[in-house]
Amino acid sequence: QVQLVESGGGLVQAGGSLRLSCTASKISFSITTMDWCRQAPGKQRELVAIITSGGNTNYADSVKGRFTISRDNAKNTVYLQMNSLKPEDTAVYYCRAHIGTSVYWGQGTQVTVSS
Repeated sequence: QVQLVESGGGLVQAGGSLRLSCTASKISFSITTMDWCRQAPGKQRELVAIITSGGNTNYADSVKGRFTISRDNAKNTVYLQMNSLKPEDTAVYYCRAHIGTSVYWGQGTQVTVSS
């Protein structure tokens, strides 16, 4: 059973930073495309950032220049460094693993940015 465990969420003031972590188990992490998406109340789910097994990255326009996705294959962990946070970044953030045609989700971690 694939497991994805996120951590690092919390409450931060606008302009602050947080780093989210997602540790995977029971997958071949190094060959797996990973991403972070978020869901805010009343809003559509948004893909925030994605990183391939080769380290290629892509970002939503709303977070470009502020967020950085990275991975440590030795630790089976993907990170999302979030800087210059804005109140509109408030959401539950989910880590996902893309394996074949399946997508596996973590439990989510709440990020709240106060103005």
